[in-house]
Amino acid sequence: MAEYESLKQDILGFSSAGAAELRETPAAWKVFEEFKKLLNAGLVRAAEKSGGEWTVNSWVKQGILLGMRLGSLQEYHVRPDAPVTGFSFIDKDTYPLKAITLENNVRIVPGGSSVRDGAYLAPTVVMMPPAYVNVGAYVDEGTMIDSHALVGSCAQVGKKVHLSAAVQVGGVLEPVGAMPVIIEDEVMVGGNCGIYEGTIVRERAVIGTGVILNGSTPVYDLALNAIYRKTADKPLVIPAGAVVVAGSRRIKGDFAAEHGLSIYTPVIVKYRDARTDSATVLEEALR
Repeated sequence: MAEYESLKQDILGFSSAGAAELRETPAAWKVFEEFKKLLNAGLVRAAEKSGGEWTVNSWVKQGILLGMRLGSLQEYHVRPDAPVTGFSFIDKDTYPLKAITLENNVRIVPGGSSVRDGAYLAPTVVMMPPAYVNVGAYVDEGTMIDSHALVGSCAQVGKKVHLSAAVQVGGVLEPVGAMPVIIEDEVMVGGNCGIYEGTIVRERAVIGTGVILNGSTPVYDLALNAIYRKTADKPLVIPAGAVVVAGSRRIKGDFAAEHGLSIYTPVIVKYRDARTDSATVLEEALR
């Protein structure tokens, strides 16, 4: 994003100013409006993939936080003529609901879904109700966000991903240098899954129902006899094509042995094959 270097420097320059000072600075408002326009269009992102690796664009996160400090609470009514019975909410005036029209070619089925301003939904994305996409999120073409699913702040979701019902993709806005959650192309995430703390799920992986991925729980790969975990300088990474299910492992110690205790852990049972593909091909009909 070298073409936005000037905007980046402006955002960094305003980052140390106080909220009251910023609200009285027209240049800060101008910079933020330019930044949010690019964010809404998907032209600037909280993280980018280059050379096969993901890097954090900290200045983009700082731009989002700039909008938080510029904003003041405002009451919104979807039906101004009936504010009591109509849908209403209270949020920063810098981040109202995202304006989406037919030209965006995004399908948002009615029933309580919301997209916050500053999020990007590519053409052909589908949202089933109720679902929520937070500021800074990037959702690429052909992805389905199913009912009760959350795409958290700054999460990066690739092409033709299926986020099944009640999936929680965690938001990582602060600290600004922290990797957001990243789900690459053609990943299938089963119902009631949680993906948190900057986890990266590589392309075409399948995350089985109820799997929780975070920085504190290692993932055991039965197919390759490997263990994957988050380190001080690297996030948890799920390999491409991995099929992950919810498993358990024994807890050491006499008390645990006496009571037959075990602790949850995700387990990679195999890598994606023709049989796995046939089980997920029906998802195309829903898009």
